[in-house]
Amino acid sequence: MAPSVTRHDIRNVAIVAHVDHGKTTIVDGMLKQAGAFAAHQLDQVDDRMMDSNDLEREKGITILAKNTAVKYHPKDGGEPITINIIDTPGHADFGGEVERGLSMVDGVVLLVDASEGPLPQTRFVLRKALQQRLPIILCINKTDRPDARIDEVVNETYDLFLDLDADEEQIEFPIVYACGRDGVASLTKPEDGTVPGDSDSLEPFFSTILEHIPAPTYEEGAPLQAHVTNLDADNFLGRIALLRVHQGELKKGQTVAWMKRDGSVANVRISELMMTEALTRKPAEKAGPGDICAVAGIPDIMIGETLADQENPVALPLITVDEPAISMTIGTNTSPLVGRGGTGKGADAKAAVKDRKVTARQVKDRLDRELIGNVSLRVLDTERPDAWEVQGRGELALAILVEQMRREGYELTVGKPQVVTKEVDGKVYEPVERMTIDVPEEHMGAVTQLMGVRKGRMDNMSNHGSGWVRMEFVVPSRGLIGFRTEFLTQTRGTGIAHSIHEGHEPWFGTLTTRNNGSLVADRAGAVTAFAMTNLQERGVLFVEPGTEVYEGMIVGENSRSDDMDVNITKEKKLTNMRSSTADVTESIVPPRKLSLEQSLEFCRDDECVEVTPEAIRIRKVNLDARERARAASRAKHG
Repeated sequence: MAPSVTRHDIRNVAIVAHVDHGKTTIVDGMLKQAGAFAAHQLDQVDDRMMDSNDLEREKGITILAKNTAVKYHPKDGGEPITINIIDTPGHADFGGEVERGLSMVDGVVLLVDASEGPLPQTRFVLRKALQQRLPIILCINKTDRPDARIDEVVNETYDLFLDLDADEEQIEFPIVYACGRDGVASLTKPEDGTVPGDSDSLEPFFSTILEHIPAPTYEEGAPLQAHVTNLDADNFLGRIALLRVHQGELKKGQTVAWMKRDGSVANVRISELMMTEALTRKPAEKAGPGDICAVAGIPDIMIGETLADQENPVALPLITVDEPAISMTIGTNTSPLVGRGGTGKGADAKAAVKDRKVTARQVKDRLDRELIGNVSLRVLDTERPDAWEVQGRGELALAILVEQMRREGYELTVGKPQVVTKEVDGKVYEPVERMTIDVPEEHMGAVTQLMGVRKGRMDNMSNHGSGWVRMEFVVPSRGLIGFRTEFLTQTRGTGIAHSIHEGHEPWFGTLTTRNNGSLVADRAGAVTAFAMTNLQERGVLFVEPGTEVYEGMIVGENSRSDDMDVNITKEKKLTNMRSSTADVTESIVPPRKLSLEQSLEFCRDDECVEVTPEAIRIRKVNLDARERARAASRAKHG
């Protein structure tokens, strides 16, 4: 056995935290202070530069785990040290990304908000880090918040560690106090609500990382082992695999053994080798143990596979990801308006999207491409040739996939999100979530009622005496589909809710969350203002005058519990007599515009959402009114 050697010039660290606790902002500060950008570039660099895709920027959340590298020059001189930072998403729906991020690092920075304290998501990511025996640095961020309560938050974090059965080594973690927005960190605790005063940079944060995150170790002369942890695509180089080198060296032009998931081994040549520097990948000649590098030239490589030495190939363990909890059926668009633009008439409408993708083959190819880089998704065939069941961790992850496809010009039909059940001893079990809700006291009753309908059971409740109450529920995942909008309405936008997967429990029985029926158009045509004024007292409308509708499309929500077929294209009868009411103008109530997530929430079991680049429509699965009536009476009379 060769002696193990440590590489001191490199550190690999992942930043994990709950949503909105400031992970990406702190990475920003680190990049700027480590001199990744020249002075003239600083003006042009965006905030949160790691969130590179459009959706991330719009929603203000990180979706994909990304890596960057900063060269840090220690203050006492000495060689610069490369710190590879992995910025991970905070949402549980992208849990697969977090797990993957943790498999390529030697330590973790746990970021906690100085006011909110550890939240369910902090729990989730921390549990994963403790399982992998990674050393942890606690960073209390946003100390400048007026409602910061630093001491309490530190105590809550210690409690959380104990809760998750951390051992003595793991509990003795260093604490850094920071204000990520100003790019300041300190080891001494500031007053609540102030920026740390004894420092003006992130220097203490860097030195803590160097001190507490172990440098990668390797065996001298050991054969090559590199683990594929992420994939990317490039227009010129094709598929790029991101690797963490565990042992040995990887050189450009070298031939290595590629150990696939199914156990077979093939020899491949590494045509391109790149290393990350700040935000760009630069070509490199070789990568040593502990380095995170990217290779091109292997077209079908998958996450979790190993590149090893030709003579002596040894595979590393595959990456495991939590089981999916939510599924949706995604198929091609089958509505009468398929392939037509905004209004359907005229060449202008068609020209909006150049190459529309409407065929089953195109949709299937796109879903297969998504599987490559996204470990937490699964795609299964259904009995229909033009529809597939897509399973993922949560509703958000699936809605983001659909939104991404819509922007690329795909037309899809998306079914209502369902839960993925499993059988244990002949009984059906369904996924349950642990939901933490923070609300002002006055809304407590409303939240308890909401949860009661959804069959949630309260686990614990604490009142800090600050006018806010924190409640914990265990609730079936089914009940949380469509929960968010209603919850925000009931708490007047003040409530904060976060959930995290808790395991499986026996089937809870039927849940009725939506009490209202739908208003369904009974013929094709354009919506008229006249018909709308007559219908608006029947319920809430979703369409505006001039919108094209077709038979079976849902144009609004009925105020009663059953569906109603309506003619929303009805025109006013004109006569040559002057009407006595002609001078009285009627006003139309503005329609309720539903986003993609809201439309998916609104759907019932017999409804689905039609998604095109221009419009999102809700429709009945079965468009023919007579057939729907027959099916309803059959269901009634058995």
